[in-house]
Amino acid sequence: MRRARHLRRGHLRQRAALRPHPPTLCPLTGTRPPRGRVPRRPALAVKVENLPLARPQWGLDKADIVFEEPVEGGITRFIAVYQCQGAARIEPVRSGRLVDPKILEPMGRMLFAYAGAIQPMVDEVRSRHSLLSDVGMFVATSAYWRDPARPVPHNLVTSTSALYAAGTALHYPSKPPTAIFSYGRPAPGGTPAAAVSIFDPLDVTTWTWRRDTGLWYRSYSDTGPALQGDGAQIAASNVVVMLVEQHPTPWVEDATGTHENDLALKGRGPAWVFRDGRQYFGHWERPKLDHPTVFIEQDGTRVTLTPGNTWVELVPDGLRISVKP
Repeated sequence: MRRARHLRRGHLRQRAALRPHPPTLCPLTGTRPPRGRVPRRPALAVKVENLPLARPQWGLDKADIVFEEPVEGGITRFIAVYQCQGAARIEPVRSGRLVDPKILEPMGRMLFAYAGAIQPMVDEVRSRHSLLSDVGMFVATSAYWRDPARPVPHNLVTSTSALYAAGTALHYPSKPPTAIFSYGRPAPGGTPAAAVSIFDPLDVTTWTWRRDTGLWYRSYSDTGPALQGDGAQIAASNVVVMLVEQHPTPWVEDATGTHENDLALKGRGPAWVFRDGRQYFGHWERPKLDHPTVFIEQDGTRVTLTPGNTWVELVPDGLRISVKP
């Protein structure tokens, strides 16, 4: 009897050892999860508008990663990616773009929330090979509502809980995302950086370092600090600036006849990584679209990020970047 119990315990220990251990750090930030355990859920990408009429936005501070992409007409749009934290209010949600799947592909299958798109983009999201699970407003209608204090179309609202519930109801996979950044102590290189400014066609966006908080704070040349609806200034632990080639697609985006843009995200190009009050300049590399982008200094050293949230600025090649030491 005693021997049987001993063998049974040994068998149970072996089975426990074979089970995959849950991750202890958030895959998209490298930080400890707010509630002590990484949620067993996929990443959730939400398209958020960035026109002046769309400000102040809500929910960007809860995103693990935010990509800022150039779209038609010299404007930009955000892809806010959530996984470890939740946002009770994300506003305003806007339409998808053809380049979005390319940006998001290295993270694996995820939920994608957007306010419609041109038909080629919708077809791409819903295709058999797509890694984006559609929880857009025309599929998960009940997950969205309108803010009566704002004009249409700048007033579509959602939340991470509503979108995750929609994903569950639609029986989408719930596997956590693949990490796309490496985190660690700063490399010996780099130079001091107090601020970085990106000279967009319609505005100048500046990220300014604050030693007391260890964060970079966003502001605009025309309106000052980039504030959310709750009054908090948008901030990031890391700011990554990638220069990318931009060219128009054959697809018309709106009634003005403007064509959607595409970005060359495979290959390499100039890049800056801003972390811990320093800049690391070199280039980005991405040999395949399903590979994560890596950042390499001019001397060949691979750059890691500091644990925390990251903003990735995808800047068309040719725009001016200014760094204040």
